[in-house]
Amino acid sequence: MKEERIKKLLLFFSAAFLMLFCIIPFLWMIVVSFSKNPDFLSEQVSYFFTLNNYSEIFTSNAVHLIAYLKNSIIISGLAAFFTTIIASLSAYSITRLKFPGRIIIPVFLLGVSMFPQISLIGYLFKILTNLNWINTYYALLFPYITLSLPLALWILLSHFSRLSKELDNAALIDGAGRFKILQKIILPVSLPGLFSAFILSFIFSFNEFLFALMFTIDYKARTIPVGIALFEGLHGQIPWGYIMAASVIAVIPIIIIIALFQKYIMQGLTEGAIKG
Repeated sequence: MKEERIKKLLLFFSAAFLMLFCIIPFLWMIVVSFSKNPDFLSEQVSYFFTLNNYSEIFTSNAVHLIAYLKNSIIISGLAAFFTTIIASLSAYSITRLKFPGRIIIPVFLLGVSMFPQISLIGYLFKILTNLNWINTYYALLFPYITLSLPLALWILLSHFSRLSKELDNAALIDGAGRFKILQKIILPVSLPGLFSAFILSFIFSFNEFLFALMFTIDYKARTIPVGIALFEGLHGQIPWGYIMAASVIAVIPIIIIIALFQKYIMQGLTEGAIKG
């Protein structure tokens, strides 16, 4: 009994510590975003409640927060959409069709995804410059699809592989083509996996920083992580209030997506492993 009680206490304190470790920075960010003068290096630090930080970042012509947020949502949504489509076609081909090297493809993609981003910057920059894509959506869209594709592919491979091939054989006998089978049979029963692949690809693209920093110049294509990082006051000081207020706004879309689709994310990540 004592060992069982000690185990429960350790589990409780571990979970409480982990929760506080994750929540406290977020709560501190909210507190600073509503503070009047949250300059940590100033002698006159003030944490009195104010909405000026939020009103300034939305109304100031120099901040461009709305443009950054719009760019992030559009680029991340398109990247996640095309990533999910390509991963679906690839996963179906690998799990259903027999062709040479089909096992090597996901392993190769996984290996490519392990390359550090900094090692690809120079080559990508030269290619994008030749294509005149610098500071456009295309400059971020194609790299994001490439980097998030391995994760989406492995998620969908686990879902498609657990589905019986008898479904395909029955549909083929009835005269359905491969694309019709994928569209009408495989995808509808693999919705949790599709949701997981889409949402995780969206989150990855939304949070990505290095490519967005190197391949964009101004608010026309710059995403919100880079936009927030480049906030600067009139005299070079760091406007912590603006940064934290913008950060709170930036995490709201991610929180909404996770809150709405948490069930599908968890089901999509665990279902294939459990039933596969």
